[in-house]
Formats: sequence, structure tokens, C-alpha cells
Amino acid sequence: MTTSSSELKYYNAFNLFPEIGAVRFKKLLAYFDSLENAWQASESDFRNAGLDEKIAQKICAERKNIDPGKEFEKLEKEKIALITAEDETYPKLLKEIYDPPAVLYIKGTFKPPDDFSLAVIGTRKPTPYGTQAASNLTRDLSSTGLTIVSGLALGIDTLAHKACLEARGRTIAVIGSGLDRNSIYPSSNRRLFDMIAENGAVISEYPIGTAAMPYHFPARNRIISGLSLGVLVIEATEKSGTSLTANHALSQNRQVFAIPGPIYSPSSVGPNNLIKIGAKLVCNIQDVLEELNLVSLTEQIEAKEIIPDTEEEALILKLLSHEPLHIDKIVIETKLDTATVSSTLTLMEMKGKAKNLGGMQYVIVR
Repeated sequence: MTTSSSELKYYNAFNLFPEIGAVRFKKLLAYFDSLENAWQASESDFRNAGLDEKIAQKICAERKNIDPGKEFEKLEKEKIALITAEDETYPKLLKEIYDPPAVLYIKGTFKPPDDFSLAVIGTRKPTPYGTQAASNLTRDLSSTGLTIVSGLALGIDTLAHKACLEARGRTIAVIGSGLDRNSIYPSSNRRLFDMIAENGAVISEYPIGTAAMPYHFPARNRIISGLSLGVLVIEATEKSGTSLTANHALSQNRQVFAIPGPIYSPSSVGPNNLIKIGAKLVCNIQDVLEELNLVSLTEQIEAKEIIPDTEEEALILKLLSHEPLHIDKIVIETKLDTATVSSTLTLMEMKGKAKNLGGMQYVIVR
């Protein structure tokens, strides 16, 4: 099933009310058949549908200031897609948890290989040991074909995303704010946000314009673990958000993995405690793949090499990466004339091999 574009407008409109979570979305759909019908409802109708009186009053009072069509146009302007739990493209693993988000906002795309995902999480202030473990293990796990899920936070999250991108693998970032440029948190990771959107997906259950709030992150953490077959913890203090994500994973029947650390390091207390209560101790990627029964993952998910169709494409593909490259640089390096490079890049865009980021800056698409 695919939710119609007209219905998506009303999913987004109702999602502007923080009180309307997955349970109340279901109540509205059960009573009104569609959210478009629900948008026109009276206060008494909302109460009959099972909404609390205060919520019903709030919707009726504030919806006059909301134009569902214009609000949806804001998403389109930001190139943000919206999917619902009813859509075929909604992640299968996430749909299994007891409280999946009713809607997901996406920059980028979900792909079939994302069914094989592993969350990598940890402290915002890693030690040199944690930095090395996060970078090396994530890179190697990504190279097997696993999609790496994390939270775009500073520290281990950032290291995991970057290592995955360097391995030319897929990665998904789940954030606790809106996906519009001004809401991205932390703002220092905006460039990383863009790179992830180009090579995987950045997702949120929050509408655009929503600032990151402390209480958003526990909810975000359930999505990180819910998207994944398992969660790998690399450094965390005893009472950290990372430990909470591990608890979500356990409640969702996900496998928890942990990197052991020095007993005198505060950053190792979290993973060491998890190992004591049954988390899988990880020293190398085989420990993860064997536990998830994914030893043959590289055979299940083949990283497809981009094959050039012409000599000109071959020359350009040698230069393109996930880092933007200006067309003038391509002309200089390939020694092709500008017209040939321009027309070849246009054809490569049509074939899904390259992408123009604007300003004649190009990246490879994989």
C-alpha cells in the first residue's frame, strides 16, 4: 500500500500537533476512515474518536492557522519525503517494534539492503581507544554490506557515519529534530547530514521546524534500535543515552553487542556492564556477523560496481567520489572539452551514476 499524496498532507498537518502520536493516528483513521475527513471534524467528533477533550479543543483552535497544502509544499521545497507506517517502503524491522512512528520524514532513500542494518552508538566524548574502535570496526562492518545506523551526534555517532561513508557503504542517521536546514542538530554536522542523505538516509519522526529537545532523544533512540538487527555499543558512561538505547534494543528483542574497555575508564563502564548482563562481547566483526547469522552477508548483499558505458564516463568515474568535484576540475583532469564533460555528466545523472549538487559540483551516486 502507498499513502496518497492528498492523504500525506493531512498526516503532516496532524503531526504538527505533538500530542498526536501513533496511537491517536490509529484512532483518527479508525473513526474517520481518512485523515482528510478528520481534518474537518468537530470537537465532539474528535472526542467520539477517542481523543482527550483538551487535545480536541487544541486541534479545533489551531488548525485554522494551518494550511495542509502549504505545509506540505514546505517539505517538497526542502526535498523531504514523508512515509507512513501503512506504506510498503516503511522499514520492515521498525514496523516490528511495539511503538513504531506513525510517520517518518526522510532525506535520501531506503533500499532493500537496509533490512541488514546494525546500529553503532556511543559516547559524545570518545577516548583514543574508542575512536579507533569506532572507525575501524564500523568501516569493516560497512564493507561487508551492512547498513550502519546511528544518531548524527558528536563523538561515536559521527565517527561511525564517516567511517561508513569512507567505505562507500550505506548509512542511516536518525535525528531528534526536524530535517530542515535550520533545525539540524548538531549544526556542526550539517555537511555530514548532506553526505548521508546522498548515500543513505537521514530520518526523523518530527516535522520540519522542530528544534532538538532533550526529551526527543529517548524517542529517537527507540528508532535507532528498531531499524537494526542489533546494537553495537562503543564506549558509554553508566547512565548515558547510549545505555538507554541498549535497553530499547533489549525490549525490542534486538541483539546487543559491546566493545570491552579498560576497567578504570569511565567510558567503558557502560559496555562492560552490558557484557556482564549478557551482551555479546565484540573484538572483531566476525563476532557480530556470526551472532546475527550473517557470515555470508557479502554474498547476500553485493556492492554493485558502477560500470562506465563510454570512455568519457570511465575517465569521469575515476575522479568522482562522495566529495563534491567542480566541473572545471573534471575538465582539467580528464583533458576533455567542457561540452563533452557537461553532456556526459548529464547522461550520467539520468542513469543514476552521478549527481549535481548545485553550483556545478558533482558526486558519484551509489
